[in-house]
Amino acid sequence: MIRIQEILDKVGEYHNQEQADLVRKAYVYAAAAHSGQVRLSGEPYLSHPLAVAYTLASMRMDGHTVAAGFLHDTVEDTKVSSADIRENFGEDVAALVDGVTKISLLSFDSKEAQQAENIRKMLLAMNEDLRVIFVKLADRLHNMRTLEFMKPEKQRRISQETMDIYASLANRLGLHRIKLELEDLSFRFLHPDSYGHIAGWIERHKATDTEYIADVIRILNDVLQRNGVKAQIKGRIKQIYSIFRKMNAQNLSLDEMHDIIAFRAIVPEMKDCYAVLGLVHATWKPVPGRFKDYISMPKANMYQSLHTTVIGPKGERMEIQIRSEEMDNLAENGVASHWLYKEGGRIKARDVKEFNWLREMLDWTRLEGNSQEFMRSLRFGLFKDEIYVFTPRGKVLELPENATPVDFAYQVHTEIGDHCAGGKVNGRLVPLSTPLKSGDTVEIIAAPNHHPSRDWLKFVKTAKARTRIQNFTRTEEKERSISLGREMLEKQGRRLGINVQKAVKDGSLQKCALDLNFKDIDTLLSAVGYARITPRRALHLLLPKIEETPKEMEKADSKHPAEGSGKPAGGGKADSVVIKGIDDMLVRFAKCCNPVPGDAIIGYISRGRGVAVHTADCPTVSQMEPERLLSVYWEGGGETQPFPARIRILCKNERGVLAKIAGVMETSGVNIDSGSFRSGIDGRTELEMLIEVADIAQLLLTMDRLHKVDSVLEVSRTTASAGGEGR
Repeated sequence: MIRIQEILDKVGEYHNQEQADLVRKAYVYAAAAHSGQVRLSGEPYLSHPLAVAYTLASMRMDGHTVAAGFLHDTVEDTKVSSADIRENFGEDVAALVDGVTKISLLSFDSKEAQQAENIRKMLLAMNEDLRVIFVKLADRLHNMRTLEFMKPEKQRRISQETMDIYASLANRLGLHRIKLELEDLSFRFLHPDSYGHIAGWIERHKATDTEYIADVIRILNDVLQRNGVKAQIKGRIKQIYSIFRKMNAQNLSLDEMHDIIAFRAIVPEMKDCYAVLGLVHATWKPVPGRFKDYISMPKANMYQSLHTTVIGPKGERMEIQIRSEEMDNLAENGVASHWLYKEGGRIKARDVKEFNWLREMLDWTRLEGNSQEFMRSLRFGLFKDEIYVFTPRGKVLELPENATPVDFAYQVHTEIGDHCAGGKVNGRLVPLSTPLKSGDTVEIIAAPNHHPSRDWLKFVKTAKARTRIQNFTRTEEKERSISLGREMLEKQGRRLGINVQKAVKDGSLQKCALDLNFKDIDTLLSAVGYARITPRRALHLLLPKIEETPKEMEKADSKHPAEGSGKPAGGGKADSVVIKGIDDMLVRFAKCCNPVPGDAIIGYISRGRGVAVHTADCPTVSQMEPERLLSVYWEGGGETQPFPARIRILCKNERGVLAKIAGVMETSGVNIDSGSFRSGIDGRTELEMLIEVADIAQLLLTMDRLHKVDSVLEVSRTTASAGGEGR
């Protein structure tokens, strides 16, 4: 277990006695608060705050941050309150502790909702004081180092969250060392077999690799000394997760991997970086396309370095990074280190242009109320691989790998994204879904009458673009559903002798909405437009009390099953389907897949047209919004109306074959609604037929009988061409 003196020694290296005294006081307070508590490992609980504080001291954090490292679990896990922390350690330390304290006292519908709110709270706290994330990262790092004492299910959940969120945040902040360790620790629990395989391979080759590293360092030192260039050369085997990613990306085995050893040359000043680069390329042949200049074009986290891959001794590929001492310090301690040393305390992200990404992230997280969408957008926002593209005026923008012109448009300005009509890449018109590459010059064609399309969600890569598109389409759909609902309600009102406009003015429709558990008239109208309730049900409280009984009303509703949208699409009986947990909803059958009784089915709330019922394996379903899918099932049996089904028949082009097929249909009691056929040059004919059947059993029996016809080669059930049918 780490000792307090080790932490005080580190703090004393760069802070005054007053700061060290604050850290000592926090240690004593935490020791008393956690007295008697133990971790799952069996160690005293105090071992955890000691490890967190040590990590923060090693990162050269100020005394307030190190003190918060000692106290970060006291409010959540002991009887200490936020007010106690504020009284004993001041506002700064109390705010840091509060920023990393989980929202554990509130109730949530799911673990994911709780996770989303905890992370949302942390991001908001980061915006006020970036030191919050340093405490949280140090906390998560030690928890990951001791994760083996938890149950496997919890290990995987925490590791996935760490990989998706915390390792990505460390990367965004330029905390390279912490990012790599978090990735390796997460990978160990998420893919233990792959981790063990790579770790074992590295161990078996350790002696050879160590010798190779020593040889390269010796050669480089000799070359640099002969040319009067001072540099510190380091070599290491790449991290396990980094090797795994490279193996997957290049589809290679471990024995086929070459550039798993990386070298770093650290020089006094920037000008020396390019001198070293020239000497490296003069000594070993560079690999084309593997040079990156992050000095002239720094990453968003201010990371600067030259990266090159060369063919080194024994024909082995090796990566060499070249940077100045200042750049190396920034790479190790992160983007906030400069501001920490400059300000000596709280850093407000909103005051520093280097943290624009955090402010943008907060903007779109405020728009996301749904926890699933929030987490999905957050993962989009914390991308790891970047590309650099140019505006027509030469400004450089950083985007995630495979970003598109739509992502670029939203990065330039929200208004440009909202009205994006087309894009040019390097002077040529391209589809909006075109993946961009580093070095591309992108120009956006905007038009006032163009608006975001839901189809853009299939290819955008940035959280900002995704959130803006979703927000626009939701607003647009709500307005459309309100307008449609009003139209349907007024139409039904005329039929029932109710003046809907008057009911709005005198407040009776508002009362009706409240009685039906809707907060206002617009919400009621939206529900009618989305077909969540029928217009008649919405107005039934305004009907004269003696007009009819509820049973009579339901019977009347059934006479108009698709009020405002026509009869159910595709034939069949809509009332033969039950929607789990919901009553009185308009139902129709999708034409794309033509479900019949006995099929596994799923429902989709379509825009103002009720619930569209699809077969569960309909290709269209995979493109739908998951939150609008409903569980549905067939009810009863003995339907008298037929259901349409599409079949494809491949047969020999022979005389009388159509008569044979028609004969099978008649024998099976199946009606042919429509059909088409195409004859090929190979003597075969393909027939597409829309037939009417009672259920899946009759359909399968008919197909089986068709199979037995001599001239028939294949029989299969088909769907209509995709394109949103039934949505």
